[in-house]
This record gives sequence, structure tokens and C-alpha cells, in this order.
Amino acid sequence: MSNEERERGPEVRPRNWLVPVILLTLREWSSYGYELMERTAAFGFKAMNPGTLYRTLRQMEKDGLCESKWETSSGGPARRMYSITDTGEAYLNFWAEALEQYQQVTEDFFRIYRGLPTANGRTKTTSSGEGARNRP
Repeated sequence: MSNEERERGPEVRPRNWLVPVILLTLREWSSYGYELMERTAAFGFKAMNPGTLYRTLRQMEKDGLCESKWETSSGGPARRMYSITDTGEAYLNFWAEALEQYQQVTEDFFRIYRGLPTANGRTKTTSSGEGARNRP
């Protein structure tokens, strides 16, 4: 592991995590880009490049996961308001199910790491009964 990797730490988000986070946010209420950036920070996107968000939103629209319309107000410039579609809801449900499975695997990892039995009875011992730390 390089010093840079050690300083940065491990990647703690699943791959393509931004899409379900945006969909979850849009399921709560329709939103515009800047507000989405602020709200995704709670999910680990504190220093996101705005271009990343807007490229992702454009791709999500092409994929039918969300839709947008221009909203004008008397107090400022027009802005795009994004909302989730039925396809986006289905995709979000798929992610939620996958994350539940991932959560179980992660919980098993930590049970084994701590030397506790998992839901299926596995512990961190080897077939010879020796602890994992005693392996060569």
C-alpha cells in the first residue's frame, strides 16, 4: 500500500453510490442541482465536483431514472428541478435490496473479525481449530 493510499484511507462507498443517493434524495422531494450537492454530503460526497453531479444527473435522465423541468421564480434565475421517475423508484428498490445483502455480509465480516460466530455459525478459527492469527 502506498503512502498516498494510506493517507486517503479505504474507499468506504459502494461503486456508483451517487446514483442511489440522488434517487433517495429525490424520493423525499424534488430538488435542484445545488441543493442535491448539499444533501449528498451526508452520504460522503463532501467535496464533490459540481460537474460530476450534473453529468450523473444527465445520465440518470437518459436512463429514465429521473426527469427535470425548468423552474422560474421571480427572485432569481431559472433552474432545473429534478424528480424521481417510476423507473428510478424501481432502481432505488433494487439498490436497497442489494445494500441489505451487503449489510449482512459486512456484519458477518465484523463478527468473524471480532471472533464472534456469524449468523450461519462460522467463526474465525481454521479447520484445525487454530485461530486465524496463528496461521503461517
